[in-house]
Amino acid sequence: MTIIFVISIQLYSITGSVQFRFSYRIVVDVIIFYLNYLLLVPLLLLKKKKLIYLFSVIGLLLVSYYIFKILLPTPNFTPEFVKKKPVIIIFTIMHIVIGITIRMYEEWIINGHNKKEIEAQKNLLELETLKNQLNPHFLFNSLNSIYSLTVKKSNDAPEAVITLSELMRYMLYKATNDFVPLQQEMDYIKNYIKLQRLRIVNNENVKINIRGTISTQKIRPLLFISYIENAFKYGTDFKGNTEIKINISIIENELRFTCNNLIGNIGKNKKELGIGMQNAKERLLLLYPKKHYLDIKEVENNFIVNLKLNLS
Repeated sequence: MTIIFVISIQLYSITGSVQFRFSYRIVVDVIIFYLNYLLLVPLLLLKKKKLIYLFSVIGLLLVSYYIFKILLPTPNFTPEFVKKKPVIIIFTIMHIVIGITIRMYEEWIINGHNKKEIEAQKNLLELETLKNQLNPHFLFNSLNSIYSLTVKKSNDAPEAVITLSELMRYMLYKATNDFVPLQQEMDYIKNYIKLQRLRIVNNENVKINIRGTISTQKIRPLLFISYIENAFKYGTDFKGNTEIKINISIIENELRFTCNNLIGNIGKNKKELGIGMQNAKERLLLLYPKKHYLDIKEVENNFIVNLKLNLS
């Protein structure tokens, strides 16, 4: 309605009346408005392709002028109307500016809403993650494993204590930031796996492989821990065999994470597993919208998580 009102004012200012034969003017201007509003602004301007957007707008102006001067000339133009031909371009520019303004305002509202939602979810997920990681069960298992090492006077005991302290320091002081250096996140994962291996009798099939160049990349903290946690929780069968393979590759700003674990006796915990996977998926949608690919599947007796992440 706003567009029609503006066009009607335009026609009245040019001709002194609004006649039915000018209806094509409204149709063409509405098409130009929505081409700019629905396609050019979101696909070019909002994606910082400003030069391409500028040429596209110039193209729209030329097409508009060509349509109204050559293809659809209005009969019985008065000399006064002919003198006002530049008004055609001026009002087309007005429609484009209105489209830009409305679309940018909508994006501003959406971004503000998403930012608040991300912040709320971030706080909730941080508390939930810390609660899961610092739960008494995890600490008890780690401390019990360390105690066993000290009783045996193992040379690994001091290193295990240091590993646990580094793990807790990261979760309490680093993981509360919006982003952390990628190297710190990788160190955290390796420390977590190192402690988990202490409580597993048959851990020869627990493997992690990190390859690629890590330099200044940054990442959201604790992004992979839910998948690794589930692998250790459900990756042991009834015979006590544990099989977990984690592969992480980094190529510039692209990270690929694969976690493959044996499916043990999930039983009554299968619902809990589903909730954990859903929470992790929602966190990715909030923190890396349109910047990740996630595929979770069961193949024969293996649970496989494939995640591709754009860190830029």
